[in-house]
Amino acid sequence: MTDKLLNAELEQHAVDRLRHLFEVNRRDLFKFLGAGIVVGVCAPTLLSQQSGRGRSSGDATPADIASWLHIGANGKVTVFTGKVEMGQNIRTSLTQQVAEELRTPEASVEMVMGDTDLTPFDMGTFGSRTTPTMGPQLRKAAASAREALVDLAAQRWQVDRAQLSAANGSVTDSKSGKNISYGELTHGEKLVKIIGPDAPVAAASQWHIAGAASPKVNGKAFVTGAHQYTSDITRPGMLYGKVLRPKAFNAKLVSLDSSAAEKMPGVKVVRDGDFVGVAAADSETASTALATIQAQWNAPQQVSEAELFAHLKAPGASANSGNGNRENGSIQAGMASATKTLSQIYTAAYIAHAPLEPRAAVAAWTDNKLTVWTGTQRPFGVREELATAFHVPTDRVRVIVPDTGSAYGGKHTGDAAVEAARLSKATGKPVKLVWTREEEFTWAYFRPAGVIEIKSGVHDDGTLAAWEYHNYNSGPAGIETFYTVANKRIEFHPADSPLRQGSYRGLAATANHFAREVHMDELAQLLKMDSLQFRLKNIADPRLRAVFETAAARFGWSKQQATPGRGFGIAGGFEKNGYIAMCAEVTAGPSGDVKITRVVAAFDCGAVVNPNGLRNQVSGAIVQAIGGALFEAIHFDNGRILNPHFRDYRVPRFRDLPEIQVELLDRKDVPSAGAGETPIVGLAPAVGNAIFSATGVRLRGLPLMAQALPLQSPAR
Repeated sequence: MTDKLLNAELEQHAVDRLRHLFEVNRRDLFKFLGAGIVVGVCAPTLLSQQSGRGRSSGDATPADIASWLHIGANGKVTVFTGKVEMGQNIRTSLTQQVAEELRTPEASVEMVMGDTDLTPFDMGTFGSRTTPTMGPQLRKAAASAREALVDLAAQRWQVDRAQLSAANGSVTDSKSGKNISYGELTHGEKLVKIIGPDAPVAAASQWHIAGAASPKVNGKAFVTGAHQYTSDITRPGMLYGKVLRPKAFNAKLVSLDSSAAEKMPGVKVVRDGDFVGVAAADSETASTALATIQAQWNAPQQVSEAELFAHLKAPGASANSGNGNRENGSIQAGMASATKTLSQIYTAAYIAHAPLEPRAAVAAWTDNKLTVWTGTQRPFGVREELATAFHVPTDRVRVIVPDTGSAYGGKHTGDAAVEAARLSKATGKPVKLVWTREEEFTWAYFRPAGVIEIKSGVHDDGTLAAWEYHNYNSGPAGIETFYTVANKRIEFHPADSPLRQGSYRGLAATANHFAREVHMDELAQLLKMDSLQFRLKNIADPRLRAVFETAAARFGWSKQQATPGRGFGIAGGFEKNGYIAMCAEVTAGPSGDVKITRVVAAFDCGAVVNPNGLRNQVSGAIVQAIGGALFEAIHFDNGRILNPHFRDYRVPRFRDLPEIQVELLDRKDVPSAGAGETPIVGLAPAVGNAIFSATGVRLRGLPLMAQALPLQSPAR
């Protein structure tokens, strides 16, 4: 993905730009860590330059360094990154990459993540950017540290450094056989090593620690329940907070009677404009107090679910065009040259992130400095939100992110953090605030709904002649076709969304791949061509061709024959430098129910850092995608969410899971790309195409099972 398009996605999903680059104070860092070697880079890093988020025009050039890695006198390696762990296992894969370049055991490496007082600035953990951006950054830091240690040993022994080598946390002299550990080398030293532009990193083909399966760092703590999530954190004298919510979105508070709550012992009622909250010594008392508050709200008339898709395309609701637009050739000439043409409309509903861990925060004010523990993908972004909300400098705000119980793009903002900080400031005590499941389903943002229109033309030989594509509201991610077509027009049209919307795993790439891949299947049907062969006819990229061919071969695509109630589908695509192809088998019962029985996925994201972790990522994406493909949808009416509980909002269950086979194409000659998002885009279209194969019914809206499915004759 280009930086321009990545920034466009963030703007589309209302993620504010950050204006400041945080710099760790070196003296404080040494005080925190003690003697040893600190590795850093001067001024804004490559990461901030890539993001387009450097310093604002008024900021001075930093005089200090942003530090990434410290090697202590005890041999312990401490690594600093603003990235956060949300279950995607980057704590493990980043540890592997540091250990690989530093040539030290993984057990000696400890990651400090997502702490705005200790880690260098990072714009956030999203867009599958950790592996392709943070991985190389930390590898260079580790390689620079390794070279500094070899230099130290050469100076100590007064020998030619060429005869020295680093391995297993120590440096060895090949001639004398002398060996010294990293801890012994750094003892008593206070050295700073700056990462050079040509830090010598190992090629993926030479990896020993990276590239191999490695157990999850701290895995036992998660399995046994020892890990502390935000909701587990306590502070001395802490209170528990609750927030009064209106019955509908965009409501204004007209009147409030909180007298009953104010009379309860130990209860503090806080009002700040339309914000009303309570704090008490325990969660039960806070809930009881909140229930006694009488409030009258005034909410405007709002768009309901039944009007959604018409609204997104209505004049005035949609701008003419947006980011991600591109045009080549002539649509008119291409359509004129086509022997067959097709025009269809596809839709995608709003869906919720539904993380197992809802939003939570613990906030504490001390000497006019605010510290917040919260689960967020953007600790520095939340720090800026808090600084803005309370009119304090950013250096008076610290955000700490414990390893978080999933986010899926849903935890960019600091809603709970701001609310907890409001209550803490008003009470003068630390406050914990944990959203209920209903709050999570109602007041968090949703994956954008969308309408997609496609008009296309094909030649009799199976080649694409024209491709006109319009996406309304759902977003530009994955909007570009990866099939070869000379005449194309692709446009994204932002719209006025009736619900709060934002990032979701894969962003709009899921909706765009669904529409494109179902449309390609319809074109294959129109031409009476095999779905796989039609796609291969229009693919020039060898890596994309390889994932399609691999998935089809492992699935046995050429041998499958659809029968009434049993069908097969294929789909794939390219997003964020990753290539995915999936084959799906489904069964459809006489009552219209659908069961996904088997999925085979082939994935290429360059050099694989941790194959077990990657398989888990791909498998997890497939499981999550089942919900959005078949049944997940937010239902709403006039500003009210109608299904704000798991009992009403259907997510994948164990009985929904198919047999899953993941094939990894490990490209040692290609830089590693991220895998958090891309694999999710292939399932919905593969399943939709399989349903058509089994039943002869073509479904063009997500979720596919929004209506009962009549059983018809199979078609392939």
